[in-house]
Amino acid sequence: MTQQVPEEELIQRIIEGDKQLFSVFVDRYKNKIYGIMRGMGASHPDAQDLAQDTFIRIYRYLPTRREGSSFSAWVYTIAVNVMRDHMRRVKSTTTRVNEESYTQGIEELTPEKQILQKEMKREIYRHLEQLPESYRLVLLLKYTNELSYEEIGEVTGMSAAQIRNALYRGKKSLQKQLKQARGEWSYEI
Repeated sequence: MTQQVPEEELIQRIIEGDKQLFSVFVDRYKNKIYGIMRGMGASHPDAQDLAQDTFIRIYRYLPTRREGSSFSAWVYTIAVNVMRDHMRRVKSTTTRVNEESYTQGIEELTPEKQILQKEMKREIYRHLEQLPESYRLVLLLKYTNELSYEEIGEVTGMSAAQIRNALYRGKKSLQKQLKQARGEWSYEI
């Protein structure tokens, strides 16, 4: 029932003291925030911790959020800032991709196709980690979290033209890396 309540109304009710409703936001965004953290190079345990830190910040700063602006863009901005803080502390972002987190929806495939798809995703994410942060972040926000250009702009501070450029260059760089790694084989991105 609370899953149907508009975000602005939920926010207002949480600020007014109905703190249990915050779990609705956690349910809505936990996988997406976790995916951002993993895609930006966090290990599985770090991504879980960073997602939790993100929700703590969201809860703490919820009353200061600008009403009327995109809530999802605000959430992703906080998540990206938490990840950047973590990267500054750790100085190392090379991790292996947790294959379980990216295998949703492949149950109906044959075992051989499942293995090939897992390997392809692992390779894509391995190459994605080699892209500059701005390309990687824009690709993740657009294709894994399905944000609009406007929302990506709110998260990154980029203009629509810069976002289009980063998406284009990021996809081209990723395709080039994959082509070089596989010879003639390339994945459709």
